[in-house]
Amino acid sequence: MFGIGMPEMIIILVIALIVIGPHKLPELAKSLGKGLAEFKKATDDFQKNVQEESRKSEEKSEPPPQVASVVTPHVETAVVAPHPVPAEKKEHVPTYSI
Repeated sequence: MFGIGMPEMIIILVIALIVIGPHKLPELAKSLGKGLAEFKKATDDFQKNVQEESRKSEEKSEPPPQVASVVTPHVETAVVAPHPVPAEKKEHVPTYSI
């Protein structure tokens, strides 16, 4: 926790005991604990709100899902016979003999 070991914590507590006094030290610790708990709750709420807003913005940016079946209006079409294809004409090619 913050790179502070047990010897550093003992030194800090001894200095706090001397400066603040033995009567006010428990009150200070209690209020410090409450403050940290409120701070943690506020950060958790903030993270939850950010994640929720991120999820909502992702949902808005995604295209709507495709519908599996699309209903199309019935359109009647007439069947048209193809144009008659003219029979191949045989060209008369004159033949010459020598």
